Amino acid sequence: MIKLIQNTELYIPEYLGKKDLLIAGNKIVAIADNLDVYKSVAEVFNAEGKIVTPGLIDQHIHITGAGGKEGFSSMTPEINLSELIKCGTTTVVGLLGTDGTVRNIKSLYAKAKSIDAEGLSAYMFCGYYGLDSVTITDSIQTDMIFIDKVLGCKIAISDIRSSYPTALELVRKLRDVRVGGFIGNKKGILHVHLGNLDTKMDVLFELVNDYQFPIEHISPTHVGRTKELFDQALKFAKLGGIIDITTGASKYTDPYKSVLYALKNGVSIDNMTFSTDGNAGLTKFDAAGNVIGIKRAPIDKNLEEVVLLIQEGGVSISDAFKLITKNPARNLGLKHKGKIEVGFDADLCCFTQDLKLTDVFAKGQQMMKNGNIAVKGNFE
Repeated sequence: MIKLIQNTELYIPEYLGKKDLLIAGNKIVAIADNLDVYKSVAEVFNAEGKIVTPGLIDQHIHITGAGGKEGFSSMTPEINLSELIKCGTTTVVGLLGTDGTVRNIKSLYAKAKSIDAEGLSAYMFCGYYGLDSVTITDSIQTDMIFIDKVLGCKIAISDIRSSYPTALELVRKLRDVRVGGFIGNKKGILHVHLGNLDTKMDVLFELVNDYQFPIEHISPTHVGRTKELFDQALKFAKLGGIIDITTGASKYTDPYKSVLYALKNGVSIDNMTFSTDGNAGLTKFDAAGNVIGIKRAPIDKNLEEVVLLIQEGGVSISDAFKLITKNPARNLGLKHKGKIEVGFDADLCCFTQDLKLTDVFAKGQQMMKNGNIAVKGNFE
């Protein structure tokens, strides 16, 4: 199938101006001022008046569900395809949380493959909070080499639910991720959950300064959990690391305000990402602070915070959308995602001039039309 998308106001995410796009199969094959020559052989989509950006990437989302801290009945369910399409998310990275026992790593892989089959793109991390990383094969390195979906390994630090790993234990996991990445043709990252203990990111600085491990393979998330943690994260970013700000939970202030604060303090927009922690289990409280139940962490806050960053913070569309397109793709090592370029996957979002999402394309297929979901999962 050949699709011609005409008259876009194109952000790749850098602004290119008025352009036409040609899609063949699931790839972008041409970008030009005018591609009318293909109208006779292509399905035409007129994007007149619409802002077009790359499809959005959520690099930390619980696609198989999470939670469980209030018992079995508090475990959140799997994510449905239409939930992702509704907020413009075309690529996800699924992962386990506190629980590496009831939640199964093989089920996570199966869900990622299911999301792929239904039209979006999905990847995963092996591991969970614990030091005893759960894997599909017999090791992290073997997962990195032989399991197509595995981009790295997750672990937790500075959290009472973590295994309190030492720098030496972490650097050995980093070695497995990096060497497995060499052989499996992947970047390889250690995705590090940060809790709210006083140790903050201290051990990560030890990895970089004392063990001289390349910082680009260390991916800290939930850096906006507390103000003190975020201030330390800014130092990590200034060393060249990419810091991940959670939009759906675990935040001391509005995530877009954290970005503005980081920019004011000299951190490049290129060293920050947003992710939702979507579908995690969150405790519900009443007005008096009493626990009254459990709820799912929202999965739509990445786009919401980017829009606030533009409309309230005065950041350009080009820079703001980097947080959920180009930057996470670079962090994850996804060479065909995060930008609108010839040869890249045809993942696109279309917006009105006031940044209301209207249309979504994933791997060349239109998943949302005029604000309506066009493709749903098999069991929706």
